[in-house]
Amino acid sequence: MADSNITKKALAESLKEIMKTVPFDKITVAHICEGCDMNRKSFYYHFKDKYDLVNWIFDTEFIKVASERSFKETYEERMESIENICEYFYDNREFYQKALLIKGQNSFSDHFCEYIQPLVKNRILFLLEEFVTIDEAEVDEFTLDFLTDAILCAIERWLLSKECMKADEFLEKIMGLIKTAIVIMQQELS
Repeated sequence: MADSNITKKALAESLKEIMKTVPFDKITVAHICEGCDMNRKSFYYHFKDKYDLVNWIFDTEFIKVASERSFKETYEERMESIENICEYFYDNREFYQKALLIKGQNSFSDHFCEYIQPLVKNRILFLLEEFVTIDEAEVDEFTLDFLTDAILCAIERWLLSKECMKADEFLEKIMGLIKTAIVIMQQELS
C-alpha cells in the first residue's frame, strides 16, 4: 500500500508541475509519466485517466484538511476549520486555478460539486435539527443545489480572479456579506 501511495504522489507531483506551464487539455499521460520516470502501465494501474488523477489530488489533499472538522463543533472551531480550508485553496491556488478550468465530462468542477453537496446537506440538516425532528428534516433539491452552487461559484470566482485575495480577506468578505444579509432579513421580517 505504501508503494502505491508513493507512485500516486509522484504522478500527482508530476502533473502539478506540468500544469504550471502547460494547459490541461494539452497534457498527456505520457507527459505525466515522463515527469516522474514512470511508464504508462504504472499510471493506468492507479488511475483511469488524467482527470481521475486531478480528482485524486483533491480527494487526498483537500479531504484531509476538510475531514478535520465536525458539524457539531463550536462556532469558533467551525470558523477555524473554514479558515484552514480557505488557506488550503489559497496555498494551492495555482493548481486549482487550472483544475477549475477543466470542462466537460469528468471535470474537476463536477467532482468538487459531488463532494460539497453532501456536506451542505448534512450542515442544513444539523441546523434544522433544532426546529424539527430528524424524521421530519428534509432538504429539497432546489435548496441544496442553490446553496451548493453558491459555495462553488464563490470559491471559483475567488480562485480564478486575476488578483486572488488572501484566504483571510476572502473569508472576511464572505462573513461580512452573510452577516449583512442576516441583519437585512431581520429588518425585513420585523
